[in-house]
Amino acid sequence: MLDLKRLFALMLASFSLILSTVVVMAARPDAVSQLSDSGRGNSAAARQNLLYADALSDAFRRAAERLRPSVVSIRSVKTIRPPRRRGDWSSNEQFPPELRRFFGDNRFERFQFDVPNRGYQRPGLGTGVIVSTDGYVLTNNHVVRGADKVRVNLFDDRSFDAEIVGTDAKSDLAVLKIAASGLTPAVLGNIQDVHVGQWVVAIGSPFGLDQTVTAGIVSATGRANMGITDYEDFIQTDAAINPGNSGGPLVNLHGEVIGINTAIASRTGGYMGIGFAIPINMVREVKDSIIETGGVERGWLGVLIQPLTNNLARRFEFEGQNGVLVGDVVPDSPADKVGLKPGDIVVEFDGQAVDDPNQLRNAVAHTKPNNHTTLVAVRKGRHITLNVTVGRIEDEPQTPDHPNEPAKSVSSVSGLGLQTLTAELASRLGYDRDQQGMVVTEVESGSPAHRAGFRPRDVIISIDGVAVSSHADFRKTTENYDGSRGMLVAVKRDGFRRFVVIKDSD
Repeated sequence: MLDLKRLFALMLASFSLILSTVVVMAARPDAVSQLSDSGRGNSAAARQNLLYADALSDAFRRAAERLRPSVVSIRSVKTIRPPRRRGDWSSNEQFPPELRRFFGDNRFERFQFDVPNRGYQRPGLGTGVIVSTDGYVLTNNHVVRGADKVRVNLFDDRSFDAEIVGTDAKSDLAVLKIAASGLTPAVLGNIQDVHVGQWVVAIGSPFGLDQTVTAGIVSATGRANMGITDYEDFIQTDAAINPGNSGGPLVNLHGEVIGINTAIASRTGGYMGIGFAIPINMVREVKDSIIETGGVERGWLGVLIQPLTNNLARRFEFEGQNGVLVGDVVPDSPADKVGLKPGDIVVEFDGQAVDDPNQLRNAVAHTKPNNHTTLVAVRKGRHITLNVTVGRIEDEPQTPDHPNEPAKSVSSVSGLGLQTLTAELASRLGYDRDQQGMVVTEVESGSPAHRAGFRPRDVIISIDGVAVSSHADFRKTTENYDGSRGMLVAVKRDGFRRFVVIKDSD
């Protein structure tokens, strides 16, 4: 049974709490209003957040709707014809054993026959973007490469055979032409307006699912050295891109095309959060050139360039922050004609500062052949300005094929195995027979030479400016080797010179 004294005490405490609350509210009549406003405030904030979300959703929807009439799916067909071969059952080993007893051992030659060369068709799938009212369509080169037939399907279910106007394997772009009316060309944006973190939309036909829209952000810009194409300056995105998206547009929320989707980084062949698009400035240049001339002409200087590491900068007594080291110069090339030399550090091209090899390579390639421009380089601490006439990249000499591995030698220093470059070996490596140097035959894993990037078949031609052509020369130039300072090694690789610093540590 409940204790009456305890019950009375509990009732008294409750009454006191209620009374105190009433007194406070009487003294501050705004208290009730604040409690009520708190609930209304949370509701207002939620409504405001919902409005923001709706506005973003509408932006995605409008961007997709604006591009939808401009995005096409592409089906290509390539006929694969294996080489014609002649069947031969002249050996009784190839004939079913249960039939051998009906024929003599030498009678199987009658079963020689010609194998029909019918071949087979390999289908291809991709996406494209209409870029003009008269039927020009952009896509990837790998979507239509080698195709015997290309079919373009529009968003309104119309379908047309396409002519391949031109392709550019170096950028992985292609231009098609269809004979269609009532086309809606896409609006091409500006690479200057592309920033990391901004929202983007990818539109395409992944796995044949036409007009698929995915969203994400720009993850990075200026991605290069990916090994995807010869000329790289990719936009990286996490918008889902899958097989079939190739050639489709990457779009900002204004509905402007800022890139052409071309590749993914994947261990499975499907989307893993990293996709790459060719930036619109490169796309526009390639498109215009293909439409005007049927191909792409690129500028050429005739230099082998490499990144300017801190170790290399110190050895060349270069105090700047940015620049590109010239490893070698092609004889009689535009760079050679104006006096550019190995060891020069290019800091400016055509009025623009040079930060890395990829930037310089792209800048030169985008310069029209026979155009005159300026190049600023640093040589032994002194700035020099050169007026150069840019050549045509088709004039670039081809590098030799890799020969067989040269024999190993017992000589080694800092993890290198070496062999004297004889006339015969020089010829095998693709050099003039009078080329002097030492061939790298072995690079010890984890050694200073390995960390510096040496490879078998590299030819060492000098160390700290002193020519090396024998084991004796090599021992003499390295006998005072200071592992902390390192040594500057001039190396020829695939016919061109480059500089490498061997150090015990960075």
